[in-house]
Amino acid sequence: MKTKDVIKSQYLASLEMLKQVIEGCPPELWNSPEHKNRFWNVAAHILFYTHFYLHPTEDDFRPWPKLSLDGRSFGPPEDGQEKQPHPKADLLEYLAYVQERVDPMVDALDLEAESGFYWLPFDKLELQFYNIRHVMQHTGELAERLWQSAGVETHWVGKRPEGR
Repeated sequence: MKTKDVIKSQYLASLEMLKQVIEGCPPELWNSPEHKNRFWNVAAHILFYTHFYLHPTEDDFRPWPKLSLDGRSFGPPEDGQEKQPHPKADLLEYLAYVQERVDPMVDALDLEAESGFYWLPFDKLELQFYNIRHVMQHTGELAERLWQSAGVETHWVGKRPEGR
């Protein structure tokens, strides 16, 4: 198997697990103040950075229009106002958009090039591992939250789902 095929498979497997936790989240947990970082905000953060780091550079990135930029960070906004939650349907739409972009964006990468992001001092290949680890770190947090709060289980996806 080629390196880019493995990378694409693991992105898509990770995103499929994220899809499970978003779909499984009950309304009362979506914006629950029980956690400093609301469920929807963590999901938006994952999607923003996955999409962002698939690009060659910061300058090449064009944000998804339905995601407010406050979705990329955690905690309350600097003005102290509560963030408005993104609807689950919007984040599922964004997730589908990112899933569709994985194949062409990974295919276009020069894995030996610099990361393209000055704060990440490694090459594009390592950036892909970094980005996938980020997806799984936060997806695992959400899966645990979902299990503890609602008894909803997340099933392991080990490789590219059929049909993706």
